[in-house]
Amino acid sequence: MTVDHINVEKTVQRVKDLVAKETDLSPALKASIDILLLLVSILVNRLGLDSKNSSKPPSTDPNRTRKPRANGDRKPGGQPGHDGNTLRQVDDPDEIKEIPVDRNSLPKGRYHRVGFESRQVIDVDIASVVTEFRAEILEDSHGNRYVAPFPEGVTRPGQYGIGVKVNAVYMSQYQLIPYNLY
Repeated sequence: MTVDHINVEKTVQRVKDLVAKETDLSPALKASIDILLLLVSILVNRLGLDSKNSSKPPSTDPNRTRKPRANGDRKPGGQPGHDGNTLRQVDDPDEIKEIPVDRNSLPKGRYHRVGFESRQVIDVDIASVVTEFRAEILEDSHGNRYVAPFPEGVTRPGQYGIGVKVNAVYMSQYQLIPYNLY
């Protein structure tokens, strides 16, 4: 590899040859020079890494070659002839809210109900469930107290449960959209 018009591999090899020929150098100095040459070789090899010859993602590779995008004739969005799809309604919604027509906004006359138009909003509701554990305390005639043991992991008067921890890990790993709701 060449850096600033210096062929690094040839230079490192030349220094290795000079150190090998030198008989007056102490073994410690030779070992130190060998380690430094090894580090120089490793660092120079890293300079040559890019997204094509390493595990580096292309978005973090500043030296990548970028292909220019051609400006097409198509408008953004669904193209003509493309079959679109949408979120489907469920048969048994959890909650139904009826919205009455404001009869004051209608012209005068008699009206009767014909039916409904329905739309559904699918949302994720995370609710808290608090479980209180009450450990029974018994006392004998001598004043000795015996307390029932709490379940494993229940160590504080108030604490988060395993469900909170699981959701925190799940949400922090970029899994922000729940999978297979229905």
